[in-house]
Amino acid sequence: MSTTSLPSCPDQVDAFIDRWKESGAAERANFQPFAYELCDLLGVDRPDPTVTDPSVNRYGFEYPVTFNNHDGTHSTGRIDLYKRGSFVMEAKQGSDQQAESQLALFGGEDRTARRGTAVRGTKTWTAAMQRARGQAERYAKALPVDHGWPPFLIVVDVGHCFELYADFSLTGKSYSQFPDAQNFRIKLEALRDPEIRDRLAKIRTDPKSLDPALYAAEVTRTVSKRLAVIARELEGGGHPPELVAAFLMRCLFSMFAEDVGLLPEGCFTKLLGQMRGREPRQFVHALESLWTDMDKGSPFSGTAGDAILRFNGGLFVERTALPLKPEHLGLLIEAAKADWRHVEPAIFGTFLEQALDPRERQKLGAEFTPRRWVERLVMPAVIEPLREQWDNVKATALAESMAGRHDAAVKAVKNFHHHLCHLRILDPACGTGNFLYVTMEHLKRLEGEVIDLLSVDLE
Repeated sequence: MSTTSLPSCPDQVDAFIDRWKESGAAERANFQPFAYELCDLLGVDRPDPTVTDPSVNRYGFEYPVTFNNHDGTHSTGRIDLYKRGSFVMEAKQGSDQQAESQLALFGGEDRTARRGTAVRGTKTWTAAMQRARGQAERYAKALPVDHGWPPFLIVVDVGHCFELYADFSLTGKSYSQFPDAQNFRIKLEALRDPEIRDRLAKIRTDPKSLDPALYAAEVTRTVSKRLAVIARELEGGGHPPELVAAFLMRCLFSMFAEDVGLLPEGCFTKLLGQMRGREPRQFVHALESLWTDMDKGSPFSGTAGDAILRFNGGLFVERTALPLKPEHLGLLIEAAKADWRHVEPAIFGTFLEQALDPRERQKLGAEFTPRRWVERLVMPAVIEPLREQWDNVKATALAESMAGRHDAAVKAVKNFHHHLCHLRILDPACGTGNFLYVTMEHLKRLEGEVIDLLSVDLE
């Protein structure tokens, strides 16, 4: 196996982008050198040479798989690039509008001129990328059973973009846009961002480390230990458990809100820092002022130093803050410094339940139903049937659009979106709400794909 360790300095990145952004319309000729040079840029191993026995090949081009067809026959396919336990990659190569226009201007009938899969940004290109994604999934399904499902599917438009889909459950039944609907498509120019290069490198070297649930569990447990100390101190001081739980829940939500952009950046953490060395009553007043603004909304909050959105869920209608000793304020500040974008929101319900139950309070926030266990029920019961419907709707909509029946295409997608938005999910044993939250998250991911197709691809 050849190994590269080239550092990705800005000049190398720029040279790679400049070299490949002008490539076009020759997928087979361009993909392998593009893939090799990308590996060099990322500082990861290049694909191995192919050997006669496919079972030995763990990382290489043109990996053969056998399809079991519905009529009982078998056929062979070849994965453009495959790494066992990491990804299936399907390659295409589009062309830009300017290149197509120049081709037409200078004799577009020349049959020797190479045309790409489609002009980028058009419905034809979208349909080709969707088909490539479906093909990648079919390849993954056709892999030998002992290989398992790869966590990633990657669709590449050589010299233009990457599209990432992930399924960390390794069931092959919930590949969705990674990390989300806004950022799953990575343009070539985005390789200038070290975080993007690191993400693409980890897909090749340690794909499971990108599973957000792993980081969420680690951060959540670390934070929970600090909050458990605060909770015991407040209860020991005579505060009722319900009041302590409500106070800490408001703190938790405020930490989460500032990190996901619902509050001005860092305002809650800064406010806590400003309370160091102050009297406890000043801490109480500061928090209650902020939470009053969050309950009602404010064009300018003196506490936050900026506008505050109105949080209308009722959490801040009662906004009692409890005084903390300096050492416990320090624990709260440390908890606030965590990156709450990666904390599992499903912990909130469990945290509240444990805070209210004396039998559970000692393990405050340290134990909650793992996401994987929740998904074992949620995925087959709710998400998989919906994704099967969505695959059919996509195929119908793209076919209608390609045939020029744009209204029919949009109607098909909107009808599915309407169906999605009016679903009601019943959890008859609802305790902490974790099952409902995970279900909602997967539904929102699916909705993101629907909106993406409506807003961009069917115009």
